[in-house]
Amino acid sequence: MNIIYTYFGPIRYEERVTMPPIQQFDTTIHLLQKVLDLRAKNQQVISANVANAETPGYKALSFDFEEELRSAMDKGGLKPVATNERHFAITPSRIDDIKGRITEKPDTTGIGDRNSVNVDGEMIKLSENEILYEAAVAMLNKKLSMLKYAANDGR
Repeated sequence: MNIIYTYFGPIRYEERVTMPPIQQFDTTIHLLQKVLDLRAKNQQVISANVANAETPGYKALSFDFEEELRSAMDKGGLKPVATNERHFAITPSRIDDIKGRITEKPDTTGIGDRNSVNVDGEMIKLSENEILYEAAVAMLNKKLSMLKYAANDGR
């Protein structure tokens, strides 16, 4: 497995390369795979904020991807794409283009250390992200178990 090093402020993160591609049976599996990758990256950003809560001058980071994902789904970004008129496409056209966006939140407290991390708010984001990640895992497991059931002739 390849590891990519990403820097957010003074912290270096190990970022695992996205899940290895599996042969897609439908767009749901591909969508859930992408959601898991994005949620994992969000977890890293939130963890960096918590780790730097006492670092003077650190600006809290926010990883936003939900609107981009919603837009891809609403605008038909999940429709199959055919490369040849005889082929039936099984890969969504725009889902791989979703990368998310990292933004910095400036300090508005005026306390003096110019650190913009709100630990309570970050812990809430962390919990929410964890719940949504586990929900996506549960949906993916259910989808894969249905495929396994069908492959085993209903046994």
